Amino acid sequence: MRVLGINAVFHDPAAAIVVDGELLAAAEEERFSRRKHGKEPVPFSTWELPLQSARWCLREAGLEAGDLDAIAYSYDPALAPAAGEDITANEWEGLRTLFAERAPRFLQSALPGLDPSRVRFVAHHVAHAASCGPASPHPTCAVLVLDGRGERGSHLAGRYREDGSLEVLASQRLPQSLGLLYEELTDHLGFRRSSDEYKVMAMASYGEPAFLDDLRGLVRATGNGGFVAERVDWASYAPRLARGGDDWTPRHADLACSVQRRLEEVLLDLARWLHERTGERALTMAGGVALNCVANMRLFEESPFEDVWVQPASGDSGTALGAALHVARELGDEPRPMRSAALGRSWNDDELASWLDGAGIVYERPDDLPGTVADVLAADGVVAWFQGRSEFGPRALGHRSLLAHPRTPATTARLNEVKGRESFRPVAPMVLAERAAEIFAGRLPSPYMLFTHRVAEEWLDRIPAVAHVDGTARIQTVDREEEPLVAALLERFEERTGVPVVVNTSLNTAGRPMVDDPRDALECFGSAPIDLLAIGPFVVRRPGSEAALGRALQEVGAR
Repeated sequence: MRVLGINAVFHDPAAAIVVDGELLAAAEEERFSRRKHGKEPVPFSTWELPLQSARWCLREAGLEAGDLDAIAYSYDPALAPAAGEDITANEWEGLRTLFAERAPRFLQSALPGLDPSRVRFVAHHVAHAASCGPASPHPTCAVLVLDGRGERGSHLAGRYREDGSLEVLASQRLPQSLGLLYEELTDHLGFRRSSDEYKVMAMASYGEPAFLDDLRGLVRATGNGGFVAERVDWASYAPRLARGGDDWTPRHADLACSVQRRLEEVLLDLARWLHERTGERALTMAGGVALNCVANMRLFEESPFEDVWVQPASGDSGTALGAALHVARELGDEPRPMRSAALGRSWNDDELASWLDGAGIVYERPDDLPGTVADVLAADGVVAWFQGRSEFGPRALGHRSLLAHPRTPATTARLNEVKGRESFRPVAPMVLAERAAEIFAGRLPSPYMLFTHRVAEEWLDRIPAVAHVDGTARIQTVDREEEPLVAALLERFEERTGVPVVVNTSLNTAGRPMVDDPRDALECFGSAPIDLLAIGPFVVRRPGSEAALGRALQEVGAR
């Protein structure tokens, strides 16, 4: 069966294509439109469909819209508040329902040949669940979904049985929502809600849980698989910050720390209840809350589950993938686990050369690409790394990355300058899977950068750029069979420096989506202080940087 998955209702619109149970491609609309998160998360934007990503998914699968057996839409308007006579009521909630009900016709008009009768609505949290349960390597598993909201709820807990069916054991109705609680704090601290929650998680490491006792009374598990999240008077703990959050104080960090800690405690309570009900050895997770890698690590270390697997695209973009897998199973296919998050676009060598020629820039094709890149990194250069298929989800996993040397804290400051990031945010390390246990303690392997790990004491001074203020790092382990080019780079870098770790952060600048196509890569390289662009087998050097890098390489050799 051929199933196109669509996420369009809240934010991060995306498309995915599943053929005969196998996920062939998935992409977020922002990678095509260059509009961060694809659109604004408001009811008025519900009609905006991920058309560019949907068209690309169809082309990648060699299909026309008329070839589809089903279109899986990750929201069910029949479960949502009715449009009613006044669509402006409840902050225009009726308008969202009205647009969602008409999605089949919208899709038909945008994708010629599509049969609107083949559009199937999938409940939002069921789509999230299907993105982590069937997509995981575990044939049976518990599933925990937590986000801001779906049609009427904010949470689903259940299990996937051996026959692939989902048993829902608990759910939580709105207005109770752990995701919205965190969003409200994000807004209070001057950041963009439904976007910048990871900044709050980073700020939390600079504070103390000074308000934890108060929050334990306001936010709590109920003992039946659900929870209560009462409204919090944020200003009574710390004053509201202006947009950007630049003027934060220790009190703001304490508030972030307190909410982060309470979130972790409630998640542990929910996980213990779920394990008691299911007895499963593995917990799978999705929903925006599942992108909280600090909480994920506590679940791995302290919950009764032996393993925790998190969908790399846990935000709403992942519901396109999940909805498609869910409908594929309903149509008789057996969904197969995800093999990689590299599900997006790629270009062959000739196409990349054509882009470079068209840009009129000087480039070269080195005999040893990993070695050439390692030379620049060893000399403290910053490298833009554009290789293979782009990643699906918010993490750069060695396909669209900015790379640097981890030996000095100044590296973090430089990368934050390149990307226009806040100074308190950490950057992440990548390391070969077989070397990770020497340096990092935690869930291994960790290929999707969704858990924090403690940095071994003897390595803190050697890789300070990737160690957060609390001594942890959000690592990506690299499997040499799955990522041979990245593995070769790590080996060449260690040969030159004695360090088996490279800094890896997303290839983009402030307020922009991650680089996806060659044009994006060239624009990013041209507008930011990056020393080298490694794009396919080719490299482009920044004029004027060679002399400084050469002197630095001589110093490396002298040491």
